[in-house]
Amino acid sequence: MFPGARTPREAADYVVVGAPLDVSTTFQPGARFGPDRVRRFAETYDDYDHRTDQCFTALGVADAGDVRAWDDAEEYLTFLAGELGDVVRDGAVPLLLGGEHTVSYAGVVATEPDVFVCLDAHLDLRTEYDGNEWSHACVTRHVLDVVDEAVILGARTGSAEEWDRAAEPDVTVVPPEDVSEWLTAVDGFDRDIYLSVDVDGADPSVAPGTGTMEPFGLSGREMRDVVRAVAPACVACDVVEVNDRDDGQAAALGGKLLREFVYEHAAGGTRPRD
Repeated sequence: MFPGARTPREAADYVVVGAPLDVSTTFQPGARFGPDRVRRFAETYDDYDHRTDQCFTALGVADAGDVRAWDDAEEYLTFLAGELGDVVRDGAVPLLLGGEHTVSYAGVVATEPDVFVCLDAHLDLRTEYDGNEWSHACVTRHVLDVVDEAVILGARTGSAEEWDRAAEPDVTVVPPEDVSEWLTAVDGFDRDIYLSVDVDGADPSVAPGTGTMEPFGLSGREMRDVVRAVAPACVACDVVEVNDRDDGQAAALGGKLLREFVYEHAAGGTRPRD
């Protein structure tokens, strides 16, 4: 159980769902351990948040456990989207724990946002990777079949094809050095947002426990500032690409960012939709 997620499922405003899919990780596998690892390394966090004057245990969070993954990613995503759709129909906000980044597509299908905002080192705009169109390297491309716009914060690498796709009007790429300026320039959000936190958006010195590390990334504090800014307009949030290849740094960051999302959303965000 995610620490502090004590509310019964039927009464929850937020529902944690684990999605341990780990079939297309490019370099270091282990994302299947992400959901449990994030839960484990969130154990030490205090219940009370001084900034928002809230207790996590009072915010109506439930943990529905994991949706067991299998090798057919496309079939699994369809099933997962149905499970997350049940959360939405119950009037709660899904909090998805990956698993590889591919699972974000299921979250987007279930919540039908206008905009996909993603913290990520990679563009993930490939049409296929190693012959696999459902690779984690293709997730944002698939998401763009559902949403109007994608904003990729912290991206610093991609193929030539991906950069060409990123130049189209429905994609905004903000490199790590410009994320703080982007936050300052944004004057609120007037559309429904799905927030995806790929932990490799952080610099590997901050979160080495991820499948495809990419240097020159974001600090944990910069990622926190994005989560706080975007959360009020969000219909869902996920944390993905955490694996077991560090001493808990990536999982600790992921768990903390998920809690920051709930605190900020509950304090000033849209309430769960009926």
